Amino acid sequence: MPTVELRFSAQPEHVRTARLVAAAVARRAGVDEAVLDEVRLAVGEACSRAVGLHRSHDIAAPVTVVLIEEEKAFSIEVGDAVPGPGDNTSLPGRFRGAGGGPETDADSEDEMGLAVISGLVDDVEVRSATDGGVIRMSWPTTPAVVAP
Repeated sequence: MPTVELRFSAQPEHVRTARLVAAAVARRAGVDEAVLDEVRLAVGEACSRAVGLHRSHDIAAPVTVVLIEEEKAFSIEVGDAVPGPGDNTSLPGRFRGAGGGPETDADSEDEMGLAVISGLVDDVEVRSATDGGVIRMSWPTTPAVVAP
């Protein structure tokens, strides 16, 4: 199971690099060409979200992107270091940091980012723990055809 890991400081200009690397690795892993734009957009959205969370919480730790080539799937995990509720909860369709207080613009932007990702990726999971959150996205791959 080949893996590529990127770590970058929470600067918006690094999101483009993450998108380009993700698309290149996805192509090599066998993700259908027609889906590569969705991969780029989803990774860009997830990385932008992580950068925004880091900046709004004044976190210096890097954003992580792990690209995993599995037998029949290609997965991308975008991680942030923003502490969540602490129980390693999976939170589909819900803002990870919702604490019962009034909703802020950052909360709305986070919800919008998750909605965009959910619209682009059929297999998506959002997890949160005390050491940060992860958005895991997966796409099916087609096996490489070996020429005779």
